[in-house]
Amino acid sequence: SAQDIPQATLDFAHRMFDAARENDAELLLQAVDAGLPPNLTNDKGNTLLMLAAYNGHAPLVSGLLARGADGGRANDQGQSPLAGAVFKGHADVVRVLVAGGVDPRAGTPTAIQTARLFKRDDLLALMGATEEDMKEPVPAVPGPPPH
Repeated sequence: SAQDIPQATLDFAHRMFDAARENDAELLLQAVDAGLPPNLTNDKGNTLLMLAAYNGHAPLVSGLLARGADGGRANDQGQSPLAGAVFKGHADVVRVLVAGGVDPRAGTPTAIQTARLFKRDDLLALMGATEEDMKEPVPAVPGPPPH
């Protein structure tokens, strides 16, 4: 259980999640290269990649993908890193994730549904949205963003 994890280990994990949020790519990618799991998640199921994507750090997202981070891994609310990047309007991150093979139709809501909800036609085009995608119902506004 989390209570059995040494405080120093928890502090290190918090530093890594902060590095993902704050774009400290040098620190975070060195840690991953040294053995930190690229799919490390926080207590809400957000991966390092989710936090980097949501905060608009395209080069860091690219670096994490290159080191084995799962670009399609949803958090505990079913939100994908791609949907998070769409929600925040980070077109550069959307490009990196799509180029990395991330499915824009995965997650709840999907990245395509998120783009439709927030009227981001530019991002729909980047994700290759089809006529069929445009017929899908658009869900209600998603829950609070990752943090």
